[in-house]
This record gives sequence, structure tokens and C-alpha cells, in this order.
Amino acid sequence: MNIQNLSSYDPFADTGEDQFAASDEQENNKQAKAQERYVHIRIQQRNGRKTLTTLQGLPKEFDLKKLLKAFKKDFACNGTLVDDEELGQVIQLQGDQRQKIASFLIEEGIPKAELRVHGF
Repeated sequence: MNIQNLSSYDPFADTGEDQFAASDEQENNKQAKAQERYVHIRIQQRNGRKTLTTLQGLPKEFDLKKLLKAFKKDFACNGTLVDDEELGQVIQLQGDQRQKIASFLIEEGIPKAELRVHGF
């Protein structure tokens, strides 16, 4: 009696995993570079009905402190500039200011195609 189907067989033994790992890293790098060129406007839920609007990924030629001051004055809300290890400097504003920020940035010369508005 010879049972051959019980022998161990590894179907992924010589698939060349190193080739796939390198292509995955390259694809992740492409996605990261694509994410860098976008300006992300997000909303975060705080407690109850309170929300925070965050703005990240602005080009380097913008002065974030002056921009924050203009946002606070035009939108009648409070805000702050936060340093994040991964994302760099992020502007946080109280309330849902996504559409106001988007229209403000479009007026300042940022193309609409580079803006990404996230949230519910």
C-alpha cells in the first residue's frame, strides 16, 4: 500500500518571493510619493457633537502660521499648529471647516485636483 498524497508538498517553494517583495516596496514608494503631492483635509470626531478639522500636506512655499491666522479670522474658529512625526506640521481647526478650507485654498492658487477632502 503506497499513499502518495500524504507526502508534504510546498506549492510556493520556488515562486521567487524576493521578486514580489521588491515590487511591493516599489509600489508602496509610488503610493507614498503620490500621497505627498496631495493636500488632505480631514475631520475627526471629538466628544459629542464637537469636531476637529485637520489640514496636512501643504506645499513648502506657504507660511503655515500666517495661513492659520487667516483661517481663524475668516472662519471665526480657534486653531493650532501641531508637529507630527510622520505627517510634519498639521493645522487643526475647531469645527467642520472642510468646505471653507477647500474654497480658501482654491482661491489661493492650489489646483482643485490636488485637494483631498475626507470625512463623513
